[in-house]
Amino acid sequence: MRTDQLTIGGVSYDSRLILGTGKYASFAQTRAAVEAAGARMVTVAVRRVNITDPAKENLLDYIDPKRFTILPNTAGCSTASEAVRTAMLAREAGVGSLVKIEVIGDAKTLFPDNEATLEATRVCVKEGFTVLPYMSDDLIMAKKLRDAGAAAVMPLAAPIGSGLGIQNPLNLRLILEEITDLPVIVDAGVGTASDAAIAMEMGVDGVLMNTGVAGAQDPVKMARAMRLAIEAGRLAYEAGRMPRRPYASASSPIEGVSR
Repeated sequence: MRTDQLTIGGVSYDSRLILGTGKYASFAQTRAAVEAAGARMVTVAVRRVNITDPAKENLLDYIDPKRFTILPNTAGCSTASEAVRTAMLAREAGVGSLVKIEVIGDAKTLFPDNEATLEATRVCVKEGFTVLPYMSDDLIMAKKLRDAGAAAVMPLAAPIGSGLGIQNPLNLRLILEEITDLPVIVDAGVGTASDAAIAMEMGVDGVLMNTGVAGAQDPVKMARAMRLAIEAGRLAYEAGRMPRRPYASASSPIEGVSR
């Protein structure tokens, strides 16, 4: 059974949208998009965005950690050891023990190295982190990551930054059928509001996106569109859609009507 709220590591959030903070024109625009999205969790690339040096302009000057949960991620790492070190750096900087593990295995597609991700997850779990691993839409790897102690699984919908939407809905459905004791969060590939709504209608617990918002012509308007799409998709999932039929069915049947 999917839960009423997105709950990760024992903490519940009233938004199912996790928003990335990269690629915006400015930190001010990032903040405006986060507000428009209604997000309660934002993800930050530790190796690309300053959250550790208070002497320089810092994202945390614009995104208040008292209002938003900061999810540091290990984007840019290509080995398990790099990812673990980056997670440690984020925790030492004071942003907590929540971490998105991302280990890239291919520079062209940015597909994750699932085995290295699994290795990093095991180490980080032992070190007391709450781990959200970015992974391929692979049922077997989802089961291994769950057994390794991950707090959620985060399968891609399509390559990072592609905006292609869900390319393998069957794979995602198989993961949703098997992984019922952890949140399943679609990560990567969402390009517009309809992509987010489709993912939510399938029953995923949340969607993480960055380029789909930051890459829009008007990121703040797109952030609001994504917020509404997430809400609509979840409501449709909870409502349960009508059965699909091969033929027409009259909206106002005449059976039983006297003539």
